[in-house]
Amino acid sequence: MAASSPAKIFEYFVVCGIGPEIATLEGNKGFQGMEVMYMPSLLDQYPPSNQSLYPPPPPQLPTCVLPAGVEFYTSGFNSDDVATYPRSYPIVLTEGDGSKIYVACIAFRDLVCDDIIEAYKIPANSFADKCICLVSRSPSFQVLKDALEELFILCFSPAGCSKPLWDVIADMVSNVPLPTPGKDRVLFAIENCLLCAETPPKEGLPHADISFQPLVQCLDVDNLIQFFTAVLLERRILLRANKYSLLTLASEAICHLIYPFRWQHVYIPLLFFSGVDYIDAPTPYMMGLHSGVDTYSLSMDGVVVVDLDYNRITTSEEIPPIPEPELSFLRSEILKLLHPNVTLIDHLKINFGSMSEQYIKCGNKPWGEEHNFQLRLIFLRFLALLLSGYRNFIEPTTNVFNSQAFLKKCSRATGEPIESMLMMTQFLESQGFMDYLERCIMSEESGNNLLDKLQDATGRGQDPISIFPTPSSEFEITTVSVTEVEVSEPGSRHCYKRFPSTVRTEEQEEKRRSILALANSAHSGRHTISSPMVANGDPKAESLSSMERAAERDRMVLDIKVKLQGLWLRLLRLGATEDPLSSFEYGTILALIESDAEGIGGSGFVECIREHIISGWQCRLTDEQFIAVKELLKTAINRASSRNDIATIRDALEVSAEMYRKDSNNVPDYVQRHLLSLCIWDELRFWDAYFEYLMEQSANKSANYVTLVTAQLIVIATHMDGLGLPDSDAWNMIEKIAEKNNLGYKQLIKLRAFLSHIQQLRVGYWGFSSGKGQSVSPYGLPSPHLQDGADGSHEPTEASVVGRSWVHSMFSRDRSIRANSFGRVLSSDGTKTGADSAKGDVTPGQKKLQSSMRILKGHTGAITALHCVTRREVWDLVGDREDAGFFISGSTDCLVKIWDPSLRGSELKTTLKGHTGPVRAINSDRSKVVSGSDDYSIIVWDKQTSQILEELKGHEAPVSCVRMLSGERVLTAAHDGTVKMWDVRTDTCVATVGRCSNAVLCMEYDDSTGILAAAGRDVVANIWDIRAGRQMQKLVGHTKWIRSLRMVGDTILTGSDDWTASTWSVSRGTCEAVLSCHTGPILCVEYSPSDKGVITGSTDGLIKFWENEEGRMRCVKNLTLHSSSIVSITAGEHWLGIGAADNSMSLFHRPQERLGGGFSSTGAKTTGWQLYRTPQKTVAMVRCVSSDLDRKRICSGGRNGLLRLWEATINI
Repeated sequence: MAASSPAKIFEYFVVCGIGPEIATLEGNKGFQGMEVMYMPSLLDQYPPSNQSLYPPPPPQLPTCVLPAGVEFYTSGFNSDDVATYPRSYPIVLTEGDGSKIYVACIAFRDLVCDDIIEAYKIPANSFADKCICLVSRSPSFQVLKDALEELFILCFSPAGCSKPLWDVIADMVSNVPLPTPGKDRVLFAIENCLLCAETPPKEGLPHADISFQPLVQCLDVDNLIQFFTAVLLERRILLRANKYSLLTLASEAICHLIYPFRWQHVYIPLLFFSGVDYIDAPTPYMMGLHSGVDTYSLSMDGVVVVDLDYNRITTSEEIPPIPEPELSFLRSEILKLLHPNVTLIDHLKINFGSMSEQYIKCGNKPWGEEHNFQLRLIFLRFLALLLSGYRNFIEPTTNVFNSQAFLKKCSRATGEPIESMLMMTQFLESQGFMDYLERCIMSEESGNNLLDKLQDATGRGQDPISIFPTPSSEFEITTVSVTEVEVSEPGSRHCYKRFPSTVRTEEQEEKRRSILALANSAHSGRHTISSPMVANGDPKAESLSSMERAAERDRMVLDIKVKLQGLWLRLLRLGATEDPLSSFEYGTILALIESDAEGIGGSGFVECIREHIISGWQCRLTDEQFIAVKELLKTAINRASSRNDIATIRDALEVSAEMYRKDSNNVPDYVQRHLLSLCIWDELRFWDAYFEYLMEQSANKSANYVTLVTAQLIVIATHMDGLGLPDSDAWNMIEKIAEKNNLGYKQLIKLRAFLSHIQQLRVGYWGFSSGKGQSVSPYGLPSPHLQDGADGSHEPTEASVVGRSWVHSMFSRDRSIRANSFGRVLSSDGTKTGADSAKGDVTPGQKKLQSSMRILKGHTGAITALHCVTRREVWDLVGDREDAGFFISGSTDCLVKIWDPSLRGSELKTTLKGHTGPVRAINSDRSKVVSGSDDYSIIVWDKQTSQILEELKGHEAPVSCVRMLSGERVLTAAHDGTVKMWDVRTDTCVATVGRCSNAVLCMEYDDSTGILAAAGRDVVANIWDIRAGRQMQKLVGHTKWIRSLRMVGDTILTGSDDWTASTWSVSRGTCEAVLSCHTGPILCVEYSPSDKGVITGSTDGLIKFWENEEGRMRCVKNLTLHSSSIVSITAGEHWLGIGAADNSMSLFHRPQERLGGGFSSTGAKTTGWQLYRTPQKTVAMVRCVSSDLDRKRICSGGRNGLLRLWEATINI
């Protein structure tokens, strides 16, 4: 009977929010504070998975309905604060087969459950984001929205409801049928509110229960047509808006306007914030992203960005225009619909055609269903005109469309050569057009083809309206009766302070208690391992029997492995010009590994590599593929370690020893050598389990037992050496396994000799690996084997790629261990390290570190620019001004804010308003602040009055760099490739002082000499002498974007995405040295005045110090304190400030007494830098950091809109 029951309009009612297992978006478990974003979970659903006729809700649903994540708050709804208002918005999810799931959402602040507050020690009476959803396969947006809003109002109404809310939900979801298209109308009630659902007949245009008005209001006619063209040509399209609803409505509207064609590619109208990297995927897509999410670090090459907030479309690749006369027809018809009183002002009041009359009728009333229909009809008529006579070019015998013959016909009709008809050529080659031919020409759907019907009706001179079925005036009314429920007390009402949870089974309740008990014990310091099934929190797994659960898991395992196989093969087939790290394949594999609590993604990825090797793959990787595979394996091993999945770690270790790349000298570099930083290799339990596995798998079990044990230990020793484990640590574990298996001393001597031999070979070949120089005990105490630790003072050869140090391995460990660990002094002169001093005063030290950190709130969007007002900028004859040390921030919220760190608790000094796009660059002098924005403008502000002095307009692309100069001048650079100088007093551009062939990303200017340097996407560093009005040099050598630039005297430093930095002579125009020991793009370069050296920071997390010895630049030190991209390095005479993308900071000091001439050797210079302090890291993603070395302050700006100000001298 269940199989024959009629389809329902509502498939599921779902609640998403904070579940019993809390984790941040970065994967850190537990409650980390109020300003952190957390992963949403599926909390409740009706019907339960084991009672539903439909497939379960898609697993990505919680992430998609709460795309920014979940945030905790100290207060709930406040009628005086718009930010606390509930939000209603639709989203659309696309299944693997292309079918769509329509979801109505209401997000609001709700009280956190008491048991979660108690388990995670969250402040009492806290609120968190929650989202209730109605899920349907029918695009009945309005019905979904109305029903959901009534449920929300009913829940929080002071009058309450007559029966429990979940009974109301169950009654509605279970009983409201899907209306028959064009025939019946379904009436149903929610408490005292009557709602109606109906769908149009199938013979007409597809059901679109949305308004097209937002689309035509956000974009003018020309931009609407350009957007429409980009969709037809299947470009990579990114919509931006500050409202979720607008993104979904605009995406759905444009998909309906291209009817009868269908969008064939990736379709995500509302992209979750953490998936922003998918924007660099190489394949066509249509995605919507909230305008508050920063995309500045992405290349965006070829992406068509449709800014709905500012009626703007930008792209680096030209969109070919629609040919005439079809373009004029489309434009004029849209204008008639939108502005009939203007376009038809000189028409007589005589009905010359029904269409004109229809436009006049539409113009006399507010936008409604008739406007939606007329707009869709205009685009359908346009497509019929564009493809006029296309059926004549379909071969009758083969059913193949002759596109060349059709283009020749169009060429003869318009007089344009085929070569110039780019739009038509690309459209006829699109997948959407080929899919249309297959559906409507070669299948049974051809009889209901509105495009053909419209062409035929136009040819016969009939009214286009005649092709549509006549709307039925009589519907069959279906009324859904309300199920009666026994009421315990007549007249009683059900009222709720928070959205209620559904009734859980005893088993579900027990699992919830178990998870929260584990969380409570973990918070109290008692570590317990939870089961993967409980940790995953899958509601379906909670309700299935053990046999059904096993079958469901097998199906899921197979599905994930099939997907991984395809993605892996596509990753290896990427072209030489494509970046695997930015590819859709890499991002999807990473997501499958990270999002799977049971480890199917990680184990499946390792298994597909092994199967590929078995099938004959030679394991050769390109440099870019090498990096991608290395990072994926690291993630898989880390996830497996957290689950105690020894099998996956073992398999990953073995395949890593097979895969390799070759450098320019044909020297192979294996993936395994780059896994040293993972902490699992320090654990004897892993190697013990691996030994047992090797013994079980041995093919020659009849051999002598001693020989068998020795052979397996040789295999283990080879892997330890391949990883680069220190000799003493490796031998210590091998010796314990050997003693456990009663191996004699002769075999031990042979094993020791073998291990020493291969260690010597590795060190001689690669140099020292400092990644495991010192191990960390579970309590954060220093290892007793200090003499074995490599402190970074080794001098590696050019070929050596030094691994991560002990400090980095500390940061990669469990959070509870990291919290008890201090930074170490990076000198080798016997100075007491932070680890040594941490033993007795860990807790007081932590409190001091926390008290020196301040969170500055004020921005509502990601921080995109950060500037520190230096003493040099504001110095005058009187001395320092009071604003020295101020920080100035810019954000995607279009605001500039000035902060005074000396005013604790009220740091925000003023807010500067004027930009209409994200602020990308900031600079200042004694009296003014200058800022550059994505809105192409530069604004100069008065510091004292906060008023706009001048708005400078002249750039034709986002502004990337600004600089205040002496004499009331401003220097700016932008993505249009120009560098301009402005006179603030006259509000004019004095001159375009430099031109590059592509976007400028970095700029330096020496005001004393008039020398200007600029570089960016054209991979060339350009040097101009502004005073002489000529270009001095073009420094050619890099092969990818130049991200950073520093000019000191006659020397210029550049850092590039090609993983190298270079030093150049300005006067000679020559490259003095290429610095090439990083394994990622170099984001910052700095000159160290104290030792006249160079400091580089990269996405590989390394900071390298370079010094000139005997005319040759040489890397003399590697700092591995940070584990993420280095985004800022600021060096002074005695202080060095560093900030990384994972929100970690560090401050280094060079004692003054060590700067004398007595230290002439490299080692003496290098060891002078000592780690002064580093604060406890909090979870956040940052892209800008600024340092005030005079006051020992470092400030970072996060994607969450928060500034984190660290004052290193507080409470020492």
